[in-house]
Amino acid sequence: MNYILAIVNPEAAKTLDDIIKSVGLTAATTMHGRGTAVESMLNMLGIESNEKRASLAVGNEEQTARFIKEMKRRLYIGVPGHGIVIAVPIKSIGGGSTVAYLNPGEENSKYTPKMNYGYELIVAIANEGRTNLVMNAARKAGATGGTVLHGKGTGSGSSEKFLNVSIASEKEIVLIASKAEQKSEIMRSVLKNAGPDSEAGTILFSLPVSEIAGFGMLFDE
Repeated sequence: MNYILAIVNPEAAKTLDDIIKSVGLTAATTMHGRGTAVESMLNMLGIESNEKRASLAVGNEEQTARFIKEMKRRLYIGVPGHGIVIAVPIKSIGGGSTVAYLNPGEENSKYTPKMNYGYELIVAIANEGRTNLVMNAARKAGATGGTVLHGKGTGSGSSEKFLNVSIASEKEIVLIASKAEQKSEIMRSVLKNAGPDSEAGTILFSLPVSEIAGFGMLFDE
């Protein structure tokens, strides 16, 4: 099973919701975000705004494949400027009833995902207004773009000053997809130039990616 992240332009949000429902993905959540493409790239693609809609949902391998197929057919994912899809494998699920909810008909199945993938999703949590520092550092190491989501830390009092990061303050999450062999270099560059001791106060980690679509200009898919 996968936790699927789809990022599209605002005008495509309704179609994205329709595709999620038609494929039968569960636990769907939608949020606002923005892209990190530089102005020259936006101009080249004819995009006036970098505002984005991000949806997260759960699906099995068959549903993931159908979802990506429909996204390519109806929203032209794969054509530059139309959006991306990333599927992160779910490692474990808490209880048979949860399995049944997320993947009907599989309540008694033992869930054991494979964990050998060619792409990774780098998640960088930075102080609000400092994502440019994160992306500049990531681009130095070969990253080609990312998506920013806005949020607020909810850390306990004991963790509020972990590594000089105020966990409870306003945060922005930068999502960067990379080839597995580039991941370490990108993360090292972010830590060096925008890490916990910098004004960006970035904490970052990476997740394996089982399926990826919409990165035709970034990777050779």
